[in-house]
Amino acid sequence: MHGHAARAQHPLPPEVPITDIGARSKISSWMYCEDFVPEDDVLLRARERAAELGCSAVSSGVGATLAALAAGLGARSVVEVGTGAGVASLWLLRGMPEDGVLTTIDLEVEHQRAAKRAFAEAGVRSTRTRTIPGRASDVLPRLTDGAYDLVLVGTDKPSYPDYAEQGLRLLRPGGMLVVDGALADDRVADPARRDEVTTIVREVGRRLRDDERVVPALLPVGDGLLVAVRR
Repeated sequence: MHGHAARAQHPLPPEVPITDIGARSKISSWMYCEDFVPEDDVLLRARERAAELGCSAVSSGVGATLAALAAGLGARSVVEVGTGAGVASLWLLRGMPEDGVLTTIDLEVEHQRAAKRAFAEAGVRSTRTRTIPGRASDVLPRLTDGAYDLVLVGTDKPSYPDYAEQGLRLLRPGGMLVVDGALADDRVADPARRDEVTTIVREVGRRLRDDERVVPALLPVGDGLLVAVRR
């Protein structure tokens, strides 16, 4: 990536005691990993637009992971649930081959308009993206079984169970389901947290962990990235 822009360092959480050297070292290592691949000006502008629109955007660490996963798969057909302002989309496109096509779904037309602006700024050919406005619950069932290399689920946590199942249906053998926000703002790992969203996200992780159709892993990047490779 070219034109890297400087990024501010993440502050250490104040609740970590200064004497807890091991914890501080672990947090410092996590922050280093998050910022290991810096974002260029196009991504930073897309991130700014996401903030202005009030839509979430993946961290740079998650983005770099998505690009690497797409590159490793040679992913030519990718589905994204939740376009936002195009931050995750740009990372995916950078990992995909030049003839790869990203199908991205979002209910908010304004979000997709911002994403298209980001694609244009990045020099992405219009033939490489297919933006579909609408509810993912309506769009996903219309997509072809076993035709996709990677499916990213990144919005509407209450619908994660349905999106995950639809995603598995869409994947070819060896394809990958990726669920962003799999730690639900660090609540999933705390068994005492039993609010509706946390419970749903936790259960999706358990189901994929125990699903014999996939090989799963939970990556501690961003707010948790759950990956499941279709057997």
